[in-house]
Amino acid sequence: MKKLLAMLSITLLILAGCGSGGNFEAQTNWKVEDFNYKNQRGEAVSLDDLKGNVWLASFIYTNCTTECPLMTFNMSDVQKELADKGIEDYKIVSFTADPEYDTPEVLKEYISNYEVPDESKWNLLTGYSQEDIKKFAADNFKTAAIKNPNTNEVMHGISFFLVDQNGVVVKNYNGYQDVPKEEIVMDVEALIADGK
Repeated sequence: MKKLLAMLSITLLILAGCGSGGNFEAQTNWKVEDFNYKNQRGEAVSLDDLKGNVWLASFIYTNCTTECPLMTFNMSDVQKELADKGIEDYKIVSFTADPEYDTPEVLKEYISNYEVPDESKWNLLTGYSQEDIKKFAADNFKTAAIKNPNTNEVMHGISFFLVDQNGVVVKNYNGYQDVPKEEIVMDVEALIADGK
């Protein structure tokens, strides 16, 4: 009888573990520090404003003629797939790597060139110094945002970052080529479900 009770207890523990969320498995654990920047609509956006939402982040700039247009196109494709699946509880945040040029007005014009299903979910952020974004990108996302002082070019990472409801970067993906759009959508969905 004791053996049967022990086996039943173990089975219940295993089943309880299976039913307690855990759909998403984090690959990174990088806490994002507090920030307060301006989006393309001139609105203040802080880390606190994003708390409680799953969000996708990227680093782009509007004068970029190589990676950034394709990264922005790829992110808008991811948003289309999220919309197609009826997923609503998320945000997208694109930090400009060239804040001196990319004012809110420039960012608003930039995003208008893309077929974005819901721009209200997308914050293109500026309102900080070049040195600030260089440090912020390195410290929080382990990526680059370094402007070449002799040209208009900015060396920046090409990843998309998945950030959980508590402001922790939990995974990253290639945002430029061979973008795993279905995986990103599944991860966003799983992370939202785990947070409920």
